Amino acid sequence: MVEDILLDVEERMERAVAHFKSDLAGIRTGRANPGLVDSLRVEYYGSMTPIKQLASVGCPEPMQIVIRPYDATVLKDIERAIINSDLGFAPQNDGKILRLNVPPLTMETRKSMVSRIRTMAEETKVSMRNIRRDGIKDLDKGEKEKLFSENDRDKGKDEIQSLIKKFEAEVESLASAREKDVMET
Repeated sequence: MVEDILLDVEERMERAVAHFKSDLAGIRTGRANPGLVDSLRVEYYGSMTPIKQLASVGCPEPMQIVIRPYDATVLKDIERAIINSDLGFAPQNDGKILRLNVPPLTMETRKSMVSRIRTMAEETKVSMRNIRRDGIKDLDKGEKEKLFSENDRDKGKDEIQSLIKKFEAEVESLASAREKDVMET
C-alpha cells in the first residue's frame, strides 16, 4: 500500500517534469528550433490539430524554420494559425512551404524569457508540492485505517520528501540550462 502511494507520487512528479520540459522547448533561444512551433494547433476539418500531424518542421538554417505540409490544402490554415499565435513570426508562403525567419533576440526579450522560465519552474515546483501534500495525506489516511504501521507511514513520508528534492533539483537544472541558452548571444 505504501509502495502504491510512493509509485503514484513519483509518476505524477515525473509527469510534471515532463510537462515542464515540453514547455521549455517552446521558449526561444537565439537559434531556430522546431520546438518553437510544436505547441501550435491548426484548425483542420473542424478540429484543432497539432502542427506535427499536418506538416514536417525543420531548420535548414540557424535562423529559419521551414514547415512543409503533407497536404497542400492546409498551408493557408497553418499560416493563419502562426499569424494568430503569440509567436511573433511573419510566415513567408511560397505556395508549397512556409518559411519563418527567427529574428535575433534583444536583451530585453531575453530577460523577459528568463523571467518566464523562472515562473514556469516555480509553477512546476508548486505542482510537485501539491503532489507531495496529496501523498502525505494518503499515507496519513492509510495509517489511520490501519492499512500499515506508523513506521511505514513515516518511512513513506521520508521517501516522498527525497523524491520532491530530487525532482526539484532536476527542474532547477533544466531551468538554469535553458536560461543559459537564452542569454547566450
